[in-house]
Amino acid sequence: MKLKKLLLGDEALALGAINAGLSGAYAYPGTPSTEILEFVQSNPVAKERRLHSHWSSNEKTAVEEALGMSYCGKRAIVSMKHVGMNVAADAYVNSAMTGANGGLLVIAADDPSMHSSQNEQDSRYYADFALMPALEPSDQQEAYDMARYGFELSERFAIPVMVRLVTRLSHSRAVVEVDDEAALENELHYPRSPRQWVLMPAISKQRYIKLLEDYADFEEAAEESPFNKYVDADDKSLGIVVSGLAWNYLNEVFPAGIPYPTLKISQYPIPRKKLARLFDECDEVLIIEEGQPHLERKIRGSLDRNGKIYGKLTGELNLTGELTPDLVKAALLKIKGETEHVRFPEVRDASKVTMPRPPALCQGCGHRDVYAALNGVLEEYDNPKVFGDIGCYTLGFLAPFNAIDTVVDMGASITMAKGASDAGQHPAVAIIGDSTFTHSGMTGLLDAINENSPITVIISDNLTTGMTGGQDSQGTGKLEDICLGLGVDPAHCRTIDSLPKNVEQMKTLFRKEIEYQGLSVIISRRECIQTARRHASANKK
Repeated sequence: MKLKKLLLGDEALALGAINAGLSGAYAYPGTPSTEILEFVQSNPVAKERRLHSHWSSNEKTAVEEALGMSYCGKRAIVSMKHVGMNVAADAYVNSAMTGANGGLLVIAADDPSMHSSQNEQDSRYYADFALMPALEPSDQQEAYDMARYGFELSERFAIPVMVRLVTRLSHSRAVVEVDDEAALENELHYPRSPRQWVLMPAISKQRYIKLLEDYADFEEAAEESPFNKYVDADDKSLGIVVSGLAWNYLNEVFPAGIPYPTLKISQYPIPRKKLARLFDECDEVLIIEEGQPHLERKIRGSLDRNGKIYGKLTGELNLTGELTPDLVKAALLKIKGETEHVRFPEVRDASKVTMPRPPALCQGCGHRDVYAALNGVLEEYDNPKVFGDIGCYTLGFLAPFNAIDTVVDMGASITMAKGASDAGQHPAVAIIGDSTFTHSGMTGLLDAINENSPITVIISDNLTTGMTGGQDSQGTGKLEDICLGLGVDPAHCRTIDSLPKNVEQMKTLFRKEIEYQGLSVIISRRECIQTARRHASANKK
C-alpha cells in the first residue's frame, strides 16, 4: 500500500532510506543537507527502532562511522553539503577501494548560486574521481525511490554509492508516494572478502585493478537503470542530454512534450550506448545540467562524432549560478559549438609489477607487545573485530600477528569501531598511534565520548611519528590530558608500559576494559626503538 506525503527533497531521501531498512544515519550539519539527519531523528519508525542518528564531529568521521556500520552488513547513509566532501575525501575515495558490505549511500548536497556556501563545486567529480556509481534525482519522488535502489545497487556491486542533491531539490516540497511500512534492517554479517578492507599497498593494487574491472559493470547498470531514459521524438535536428533537476526545467519549457529526442541521465557513469544513439540520430546536441559542466566535459572527451555539442562550455548555458526554465529556453535559441575528442591512456597492469618484500615491525617495538597481549585476550571471544589505523602498527595486519581487520585512513580506527558498535558489534577495538591520534583521532574519540560508545580504544604511544622517520608527535606527554579533557571517564582512561614483562598485566587490563559497557581508552606506552637508539647515541656525545 502507498501513502502520499508532502516532503522536501531531503526528507524524501531520508524517508526512502528508513523505509528501505536503514540502520544508521551519520552527518555533519550544513545547508542544504541538514534536514536529512534531522528527519531521521524525528521519524517515529527511526525512534521506535532506535536507529543511530547522532551528529558526527565532522564529515570525515561521519563517512568512517557509516563505513564501519556497512562493514557489519547494515545499511547506512552519510550526508553533508558539497564542501563537506573535501573534509570527507580521504575516507570517501578510499571507501571505493575497500568496497561496502551493507548498503552505503554517501549523500552530497550541492549549492549552485552559493546560497550559503563559499563555492559551487560539483560533487559528481568526486564520484567520477573515485570511480564510484552516483545517482542524481530529478525530483522528490526519485529522491525517495533512489534510496532503496541505491542500497540495492551498493550491495549488488559491494561499493558505496553517491547520491547528489542540489539546493532547489533539497529545499522544495512535492507530493511523494511512499511505502506504508519500513522494511526490516539487515542482519549483522561481515564481508566475504575481509582482506580488501585493509588498504596496505599490496592489497590496494589488487583492489584498484578490480575496481577498474567493476567499472564496466557500473556502466552497464547505468544503461539498464530505470532512472536513465531515452525519450524519442520526430525532430532530429537537435538532441538533448539533461541531468538531475534540469529535467524539470526542460519539461517546464515544453509543457506539451519535448519535441526533440532527449536522454535523461540520473545514474552515473554516463550510459554510453544511449548517448551514442542520441548522437547518431541527431544533427546537434545540447547538454543541460545543474552545476559545473561535468557531463559536457565527459561527453566531449568520449564521443567521436561530427555533430555539434552545445552547453556551458560554449556559452549557451550559464557556468555560474543555478539553472532556470528561462535560461534553458534561451539556450535553445542560441545554438553553437564544436566537438573535441581526447583519448584515455591505457591502464597499467599492476599485477605484472614485481612486489617488494613486505616490511615488518622492528624487533623490540612496543607495538609487538600490544598485539601479543591483545590477540591473547581476543581469542576468548567468538567474533572480535579490531579496527586499525595508519602508522607503523598497521604492520600488525601481517603475520605473525594478523591482528587487525580494517585500515582505511588517518583516524578511521576509532570512528569505524564506533560505527561497528552502533551496528551491534562486540568487541569493537580501535588501535591508533599517538601521532595519528592527534592528527585525526581526537574528533572520532569525541563522537564516542558523547555517546559513551562501548568500544575499547588503544593508543599505542611510541613517543614519536615513527612511520615517517621519528618526527615529533604533537601528543607526546599530553595524551592522558587530551583524553580526560575531551571527557573520557577517568576510571576508564588507563596507562600501561608496553614491555614484554607486562604482557600478562596488559591482558588483564584489556580484558577488563573490553567487558566494560562504555568507552574506555588504554594508552600503551613505549618509546620507538629507533628513536630510543638515536637518543641514547646523542646522550653519549
